[in-house]
Amino acid sequence: MDQSELRYSRQHLFPFIGKKGQEKLKNSRIAIVGMGALGTALANHMVRSGVGYVRIMDRDFVEYSNLQRQMLYDEKDAKQGLPKAIAAKEKLNAINSDVIVDAHVTDLTWKNAEKLLSDVDLILDGTDNFDVRYLVNDVAVKYGIPWIYGGAVSSRGMTFTIIPEKTPCFRCLFPEAPAPGTTQTCDTAGVIGPIIQVVAAYQATEALKLLVGDDEHLSTSLRNFELWQNDYSEINVKNARNEDCPTCGHHHYDYLDPNDKSERVVSLCGRDTIQITPGLETKLDLKKLAKTLQLVGRVEETPFLLRFYVESYKLTIFPDGRTLVQGTDDLIVAKNLFAKYIGG
Repeated sequence: MDQSELRYSRQHLFPFIGKKGQEKLKNSRIAIVGMGALGTALANHMVRSGVGYVRIMDRDFVEYSNLQRQMLYDEKDAKQGLPKAIAAKEKLNAINSDVIVDAHVTDLTWKNAEKLLSDVDLILDGTDNFDVRYLVNDVAVKYGIPWIYGGAVSSRGMTFTIIPEKTPCFRCLFPEAPAPGTTQTCDTAGVIGPIIQVVAAYQATEALKLLVGDDEHLSTSLRNFELWQNDYSEINVKNARNEDCPTCGHHHYDYLDPNDKSERVVSLCGRDTIQITPGLETKLDLKKLAKTLQLVGRVEETPFLLRFYVESYKLTIFPDGRTLVQGTDDLIVAKNLFAKYIGG
């Protein structure tokens, strides 16, 4: 028995996968949006199960507060402040070298969503951001790609499998994103690691069903879990498609083609950090920028980003121009620092 046979022998024995299903997994391409808690758990399952091509993307870098639940990372990653996509790729390559892991250190936006998501068989949701989910939903519906929604906070979780033209889309179920401050986040309500694994397990199992072609056993329910208080519920939404839905009903992809394409400035909840994303396509020469910034502050260079310390602030600058301004929750202060040191 060769290494591949041995590696997947237990899945070969599982009647709903078997050797034929294993070959389908090998020939499958998936994308995972977000390499935080859910994303790392999903990537771990997909790579270990033998999915042949796994594209991962994340805008952030590893911090010590991630280690409690983001199970691909370790203290070394946090100490180095590695981008999550890069740290995850290193771990995943060590787990299964036969799988192609395509890592992108980026924020998913209307500018790159179609490029990153339109050529895969399945999209998995590992993000914690409603706007990004609507963006994923737009791409999925436009290109007919299934995707699996998942979310977790505190000890609660939720998941739902979305298949364009067959099930309600995300916007059918959630016509509008909740207003800022009206929902709990991991930074305001905390989160325990086990709920991440429960949600990811359901997402990953649905993913395997889709990739091997077992549509018969796909879930048609919006599943809700509350681990600490031992609650579980399902809402059957099979017939909840809204014929008047802007996305799947009228095929208006508002998040792929937003009216406002200017610079995007958002506060990252609980982080005392402002993220600034340029409105136009940008490609920075980080080495050249580092030489300039060294004249006014301390600069740390890595192959993936720059860290620039000035006054009481830290600016983390990525090659696409996206910048995290740490040390303030004031949007105006952050925009002024960005304009002063990065550009208008």
